[in-house]
Amino acid sequence: MTEIIMEHGIKSVALTYTNNDYGKGLADSFAEAFKAAGGTVTINTAHEDGKADYSAEVGALASAGGDALVIAGYVDQGGSGILRGALDSGAFETFVFPDGMVGSTLENNFGTEVNGSFGQIPSSEGAGKDKFIEMATAAGFDGSTVYSSESYDAAALILLAMAAAGSTDPNVYKEKVMDVANAPGEPILPGELGKAFDLLAAGQDIDYQGASSVELIGAGESSGTFREIEIKDGKIETVKYR
Repeated sequence: MTEIIMEHGIKSVALTYTNNDYGKGLADSFAEAFKAAGGTVTINTAHEDGKADYSAEVGALASAGGDALVIAGYVDQGGSGILRGALDSGAFETFVFPDGMVGSTLENNFGTEVNGSFGQIPSSEGAGKDKFIEMATAAGFDGSTVYSSESYDAAALILLAMAAAGSTDPNVYKEKVMDVANAPGEPILPGELGKAFDLLAAGQDIDYQGASSVELIGAGESSGTFREIEIKDGKIETVKYR
């Protein structure tokens, strides 16, 4: 997020976050990175979800100022309330949307009002993602929504780890997650779980790549790729993948 903001020539931001572990963790991590890169965070303040009015929060953000407002919240919760208040008051013209703010609600409720604003979500591209989108469409849902592919992959990894361990005990099959997620082994894409189970039953290795180009590092973190987005003509458009 820091890199993308800096590339837009923005050097100062106001920052608000939903008051939970996700919001505070994201806000603090971003603020540290942004300051280290030479940026200025004019204010770093929480907002509560579920409120009917966010004028006080927006007033504080406006008073602090900044070239853009970063909303580390939820587009279906208080994040929308903050965004609506900031737009109606004219407090900010440019907004930065982390993953929780990127979704169809952004297009449906704000559309062209947020043209030129931008953000990023964990996402990937490639054969696995294309296959997942195809499968999702056939199943009647939008596979491009935030964390759809990651949720599919998380469930698949649990099932595959169980099969590899021959156990449904988390204390046992947790030791197999890294094995089924990474090379070496036969690459496994969405829709190929049956093939994966057969290979494991035959004592062969698999490399689950899934819908999000799975590659686990360290203690099990996803090495991850991000989709940079921008609002153009009221729609969320992909700029590139990082």
